[in-house]
Amino acid sequence: NVFGVDLPLRAVFEQSVLSELAAEIDRLRGSGAAAGEGAIAPAAREGDLPVTFAQERLWFVDALDPGSPVYAIPFSYHIAGRLDDDALRRALTELVRRHEPLRTTLPAVDGVPVQRIAPPPSDFDLPVADLRHLAEDERRAEAGRLAAEAWRHRFDLARGPLFRALLVRVADAEHRLLLNLHHAIGDGWSVGVLLDELSALYGAFSRGEASPLPELAVQYADYAVWQREQLRGE
Repeated sequence: NVFGVDLPLRAVFEQSVLSELAAEIDRLRGSGAAAGEGAIAPAAREGDLPVTFAQERLWFVDALDPGSPVYAIPFSYHIAGRLDDDALRRALTELVRRHEPLRTTLPAVDGVPVQRIAPPPSDFDLPVADLRHLAEDERRAEAGRLAAEAWRHRFDLARGPLFRALLVRVADAEHRLLLNLHHAIGDGWSVGVLLDELSALYGAFSRGEASPLPELAVQYADYAVWQREQLRGE
């Protein structure tokens, strides 16, 4: 980025001495090759898109044990205080609109997995389990049972959805938001992004404001197309 060159990965190994690598960077700068030629760019959204190699690996493992919850990524919010249900549902709807992986499935076409991106939902499906009619001890036990049940969900990669949510109303001012996504559409880093954006969107919507988040320049499917193009041939 500093020198404005695209440095091939192999150059790091072939010029393993720092002075040699500096000379290679100088050579690339003098060659007139424009930086950014190999950058990820938006791909056309015409039909199915390729999966990444990581998704292909997860799809293959899932085929050996369909729906195994081993590759699920469950996480949860404990919400204390008043909850604006409508703002939360709107925030989840916007989150799924922004991030294509949250509405992507991985069906097989002629035995090969593909990414199939669904249109943005008009309203996110957020089921609510209201436990307020139960006694205190029963509420805690049932909340735990619901969480365990949600974590054991068996995802269908071909049909989806691969991102799910359940709101548990423990008391008037206490809620648990249980979220779960399959590893084929997210990872540990993704969880942090989702929670940060969900907080920002919920805060804005509960105040009657518009989304504060800028549109994304590229999506994961764009990366998949780029990866397949970069790793063709030699």
